[in-house]
Amino acid sequence: MSDTLSFTVEGAVGEITLTRPAVLNRFDMDLHEAFTGLLLDLRSRTDLRALVLASTGKVFSAGGDFELMLAAHADGATRTRMVDEGRLLFRLLADLPLPVVAALQGDAIGLGATVVLACDAVVASRTAAIADPHVAIGLVAGDGGCVVWPAAAGLLRAKRYLLTGDRLGAEDAWAMGLVTDLVDGPDAVLPAARALAARLAALPPLAVQGTKRALNGMLQARAAEVLDLSFALEAASMASDDLVEAIDAFKERRAPRYQGR
Repeated sequence: MSDTLSFTVEGAVGEITLTRPAVLNRFDMDLHEAFTGLLLDLRSRTDLRALVLASTGKVFSAGGDFELMLAAHADGATRTRMVDEGRLLFRLLADLPLPVVAALQGDAIGLGATVVLACDAVVASRTAAIADPHVAIGLVAGDGGCVVWPAAAGLLRAKRYLLTGDRLGAEDAWAMGLVTDLVDGPDAVLPAARALAARLAALPPLAVQGTKRALNGMLQARAAEVLDLSFALEAASMASDDLVEAIDAFKERRAPRYQGR
Protein backbone atom coordinates (compact mmCIF):
# COMPACT_ATOMS: atom_id res chain seq x y z
CA MET A 1 0.00 0.00 0.00
CA SER A 2 2.36 2.73 1.28
CA ASP A 3 4.60 3.45 4.24
CA THR A 4 2.21 6.28 5.13
CA LEU A 5 -0.84 4.08 5.77
CA SER A 6 -2.09 0.53 5.79
CA PHE A 7 -5.41 -1.01 4.80
CA THR A 8 -6.85 -4.24 6.17
CA VAL A 9 -10.22 -5.96 5.93
CA GLU A 10 -12.04 -7.98 8.58
CA GLY A 11 -15.33 -9.33 7.26
CA ALA A 12 -17.30 -6.39 5.86
CA VAL A 13 -15.26 -3.72 7.69
CA GLY A 14 -12.18 -2.08 6.20
CA GLU A 15 -9.60 -0.39 8.40
CA ILE A 16 -7.35 2.47 7.27
CA THR A 17 -4.45 3.16 9.63
CA LEU A 18 -1.99 6.04 9.48
CA THR A 19 1.40 4.42 10.08
CA ARG A 20 4.07 7.10 10.54
CA PRO A 21 4.07 7.99 14.24
CA ALA A 22 7.70 9.15 13.99
CA VAL A 23 6.51 12.17 11.96
CA LEU A 24 3.21 12.44 13.88
CA ASN A 25 1.27 11.09 10.88
CA ARG A 26 1.52 14.45 9.11
CA PHE A 27 -0.38 15.03 5.87
CA ASP A 28 2.52 15.62 3.49
CA MET A 29 2.23 14.92 -0.24
CA ASP A 30 3.01 11.21 0.23
CA LEU A 31 0.09 10.74 2.62
CA HIS A 32 -2.16 12.99 0.51
CA GLU A 33 -1.55 10.82 -2.55
CA ALA A 34 -1.84 7.49 -0.73
CA PHE A 35 -5.02 8.52 1.07
CA THR A 36 -6.78 9.90 -2.01
CA GLY A 37 -5.72 6.86 -4.04
CA LEU A 38 -7.22 4.54 -1.44
CA LEU A 39 -10.45 6.56 -1.26
CA LEU A 40 -10.77 6.26 -5.04
CA ASP A 41 -10.32 2.48 -4.82
CA LEU A 42 -12.86 2.16 -2.02
CA ARG A 43 -15.60 3.72 -4.13
CA SER A 44 -15.77 0.53 -6.20
CA ARG A 45 -15.56 -1.98 -3.32
CA THR A 46 -18.84 -3.90 -3.05
CA ASP A 47 -17.66 -6.27 -0.32
CA LEU A 48 -17.35 -3.60 2.36
CA ARG A 49 -20.10 -2.11 4.52
CA ALA A 50 -18.16 0.22 6.85
CA LEU A 51 -14.71 1.67 7.51
CA VAL A 52 -12.57 2.53 10.51
CA LEU A 53 -10.02 5.33 10.21
CA ALA A 54 -7.32 4.84 12.84
CA SER A 55 -3.79 5.94 13.56
CA THR A 56 -0.63 4.93 15.39
CA GLY A 57 1.42 6.55 18.12
CA LYS A 58 0.43 9.25 20.59
CA VAL A 59 -0.95 11.66 17.94
CA PHE A 60 -3.69 10.89 15.42
CA SER A 61 -2.27 13.46 13.01
CA ALA A 62 -0.32 16.68 13.48
CA GLY A 63 -1.79 18.03 10.24
CA GLY A 64 0.29 19.72 7.56
CA ASP A 65 4.03 19.57 6.92
CA PHE A 66 6.02 22.77 7.55
CA GLU A 67 8.58 21.98 4.84
CA LEU A 68 5.84 21.46 2.28
CA MET A 69 4.25 24.75 3.32
CA LEU A 70 7.56 26.54 2.82
CA ALA A 71 7.98 24.89 -0.57
CA ALA A 72 4.49 26.10 -1.51
CA HIS A 73 5.39 29.58 -0.30
CA ALA A 74 8.34 29.62 -2.69
CA ASP A 75 6.71 28.05 -5.74
CA GLY A 76 3.33 28.70 -7.36
CA ALA A 77 3.19 25.27 -9.02
CA THR A 78 3.60 23.58 -5.64
CA ARG A 79 0.79 25.75 -4.21
CA THR A 80 -1.50 24.74 -7.06
CA ARG A 81 -0.69 21.08 -6.59
CA MET A 82 -1.36 21.29 -2.85
CA VAL A 83 -4.71 22.97 -3.42
CA ASP A 84 -5.73 20.43 -6.06
CA GLU A 85 -4.73 17.50 -3.82
CA GLY A 86 -6.51 19.02 -0.83
CA ARG A 87 -9.72 19.66 -2.73
CA LEU A 88 -9.71 16.12 -4.14
CA LEU A 89 -9.11 14.55 -0.72
CA PHE A 90 -11.97 16.46 0.89
CA ARG A 91 -14.46 15.79 -1.92
CA LEU A 92 -13.64 12.06 -2.04
CA LEU A 93 -14.06 11.72 1.73
CA ALA A 94 -17.31 13.69 1.78
CA ASP A 95 -18.69 11.65 -1.13
CA LEU A 96 -17.64 8.18 0.08
CA PRO A 97 -20.77 5.99 0.34
CA LEU A 98 -19.41 3.77 3.12
CA PRO A 99 -19.85 5.03 6.70
CA VAL A 100 -16.52 5.91 8.32
CA VAL A 101 -15.79 5.75 12.05
CA ALA A 102 -12.75 7.77 13.16
CA ALA A 103 -10.71 6.31 16.03
CA LEU A 104 -9.14 9.29 17.79
CA GLN A 105 -6.53 7.86 20.16
CA GLY A 106 -4.59 11.14 20.23
CA ASP A 107 -4.71 14.73 19.03
CA ALA A 108 -6.04 15.59 15.56
CA ILE A 109 -4.60 18.89 14.38
CA GLY A 110 -5.23 21.02 11.28
CA LEU A 111 -5.96 18.84 8.26
CA GLY A 112 -6.00 15.88 10.63
CA ALA A 113 -8.97 17.47 12.41
CA THR A 114 -10.70 18.20 9.10
CA VAL A 115 -10.38 14.56 8.02
CA VAL A 116 -11.74 13.35 11.36
CA LEU A 117 -14.70 15.75 11.27
CA ALA A 118 -15.56 14.66 7.72
CA CYS A 119 -16.16 11.13 9.03
CA ASP A 120 -19.56 9.83 10.17
CA ALA A 121 -18.72 9.09 13.81
CA VAL A 122 -15.77 10.05 16.00
CA VAL A 123 -14.73 7.79 18.86
CA ALA A 124 -12.22 9.65 21.04
CA SER A 125 -10.16 9.07 24.15
CA ARG A 126 -10.86 11.57 26.91
CA THR A 127 -7.16 12.45 26.70
CA ALA A 128 -7.30 13.40 23.00
CA ALA A 129 -7.91 16.85 21.54
CA ILE A 130 -8.94 18.56 18.31
CA ALA A 131 -7.56 21.85 17.00
CA ASP A 132 -7.13 23.72 13.73
CA PRO A 133 -4.21 26.19 14.07
CA HIS A 134 -4.12 27.27 10.41
CA VAL A 135 -4.54 30.93 11.36
CA ALA A 136 -1.88 30.69 14.06
CA ILE A 137 0.72 29.76 11.43
CA GLY A 138 -0.39 32.38 8.93
CA LEU A 139 -2.75 30.32 6.79
CA VAL A 140 -6.44 30.61 5.94
CA ALA A 141 -8.31 27.52 7.22
CA GLY A 142 -9.00 26.44 3.67
CA ASP A 143 -8.60 22.66 3.54
CA GLY A 144 -12.20 21.92 4.52
CA GLY A 145 -12.16 23.27 8.06
CA CYS A 146 -14.57 26.04 7.07
CA VAL A 147 -17.01 23.30 6.00
CA VAL A 148 -16.78 20.64 8.71
CA TRP A 149 -16.33 22.78 11.85
CA PRO A 150 -19.57 24.79 11.32
CA ALA A 151 -21.40 21.58 10.38
CA ALA A 152 -20.38 19.95 13.66
CA ALA A 153 -20.28 22.82 16.14
CA GLY A 154 -22.30 25.66 14.58
CA LEU A 155 -21.03 28.78 12.86
CA LEU A 156 -20.30 30.92 15.92
CA ARG A 157 -18.24 28.28 17.72
CA ALA A 158 -16.50 27.37 14.46
CA LYS A 159 -15.45 31.00 14.09
CA ARG A 160 -14.21 31.08 17.68
CA TYR A 161 -11.98 28.04 17.29
CA LEU A 162 -10.86 28.46 13.68
CA LEU A 163 -9.90 32.10 14.22
CA THR A 164 -7.83 31.31 17.33
CA GLY A 165 -6.68 27.75 16.68
CA ASP A 166 -7.35 26.95 20.33
CA ARG A 167 -7.18 23.32 21.41
CA LEU A 168 -10.41 21.54 22.34
CA GLY A 169 -10.15 18.62 24.72
CA ALA A 170 -12.24 15.60 23.81
CA GLU A 171 -14.81 16.15 26.56
CA ASP A 172 -15.44 19.74 25.42
CA ALA A 173 -15.45 18.56 21.80
CA TRP A 174 -18.07 15.94 22.72
CA ALA A 175 -20.23 18.59 24.41
CA MET A 176 -19.99 20.77 21.29
CA GLY A 177 -20.78 18.00 18.81
CA LEU A 178 -17.33 17.34 17.32
CA VAL A 179 -17.00 13.93 19.03
CA THR A 180 -19.78 11.33 19.06
CA ASP A 181 -18.42 8.67 21.43
CA LEU A 182 -16.08 9.12 24.42
CA VAL A 183 -13.96 6.36 25.94
CA ASP A 184 -11.67 6.51 28.94
CA GLY A 185 -8.25 6.06 27.36
CA PRO A 186 -6.32 5.56 24.10
CA ASP A 187 -6.34 1.75 24.38
CA ALA A 188 -10.15 1.70 24.43
CA VAL A 189 -10.57 3.78 21.26
CA LEU A 190 -9.92 1.23 18.53
CA PRO A 191 -12.06 -1.57 20.04
CA ALA A 192 -14.96 0.88 20.45
CA ALA A 193 -14.56 2.19 16.89
CA ARG A 194 -14.41 -1.34 15.49
CA ALA A 195 -17.52 -2.32 17.44
CA LEU A 196 -19.44 0.68 16.09
CA ALA A 197 -18.27 -0.01 12.53
CA ALA A 198 -19.36 -3.64 12.89
CA ARG A 199 -22.81 -2.47 14.02
CA LEU A 200 -23.08 -0.23 10.97
CA ALA A 201 -21.87 -3.04 8.69
CA ALA A 202 -24.59 -5.34 10.01
CA LEU A 203 -27.39 -2.95 9.09
CA PRO A 204 -29.11 -2.93 5.65
CA PRO A 205 -26.44 -1.43 3.37
CA LEU A 206 -28.79 0.40 1.00
CA ALA A 207 -30.47 2.11 3.95
CA VAL A 208 -27.16 3.03 5.63
CA GLN A 209 -25.50 4.33 2.49
CA GLY A 210 -28.61 6.13 1.28
CA THR A 211 -29.03 7.87 4.62
CA LYS A 212 -25.37 8.89 4.60
CA ARG A 213 -25.71 10.25 1.07
CA ALA A 214 -28.75 12.30 2.08
CA LEU A 215 -27.05 13.71 5.17
CA ASN A 216 -23.82 14.45 3.32
CA GLY A 217 -25.88 16.32 0.74
CA MET A 218 -25.97 19.12 3.32
CA LEU A 219 -22.19 18.93 3.78
CA GLN A 220 -21.64 19.03 0.02
CA ALA A 221 -23.99 22.00 -0.31
CA ARG A 222 -21.91 23.92 2.23
CA ALA A 223 -18.75 22.81 0.43
CA ALA A 224 -20.13 24.16 -2.85
CA GLU A 225 -20.61 27.53 -1.13
CA VAL A 226 -17.21 27.94 0.55
CA LEU A 227 -14.68 25.23 -0.34
CA ASP A 228 -13.26 26.72 -3.54
CA LEU A 229 -13.13 30.18 -1.99
CA SER A 230 -11.40 28.93 1.16
CA PHE A 231 -8.81 26.99 -0.84
CA ALA A 232 -8.13 30.02 -3.02
CA LEU A 233 -7.67 32.20 0.05
CA GLU A 234 -5.44 29.58 1.67
CA ALA A 235 -3.27 29.47 -1.46
CA ALA A 236 -2.91 33.24 -1.33
CA SER A 237 -1.92 33.08 2.34
CA MET A 238 0.71 30.44 1.53
CA ALA A 239 2.54 33.10 -0.48
CA SER A 240 2.59 35.53 2.45
CA ASP A 241 5.63 36.50 4.52
CA ASP A 242 3.53 35.92 7.64
CA LEU A 243 3.58 32.16 6.98
CA VAL A 244 7.38 32.08 6.96
CA GLU A 245 7.52 34.25 10.08
CA ALA A 246 5.04 32.02 11.92
CA ILE A 247 7.02 28.86 11.10
CA ASP A 248 10.35 30.51 11.98
CA ALA A 249 8.95 31.76 15.28
CA PHE A 250 7.57 28.30 16.11
CA LYS A 251 10.91 26.63 15.39
CA GLU A 252 12.85 29.29 17.31
CA ARG A 253 10.35 29.32 20.20
CA ARG A 254 9.88 33.08 20.12
CA ALA A 255 7.00 35.51 19.67
CA PRO A 256 6.21 36.11 15.99
CA ARG A 257 6.40 39.55 14.38
CA TYR A 258 3.72 39.70 11.71
CA GLN A 259 3.71 42.31 8.92
CA GLY A 260 0.32 41.51 7.37
CA ARG A 261 1.77 40.71 3.96
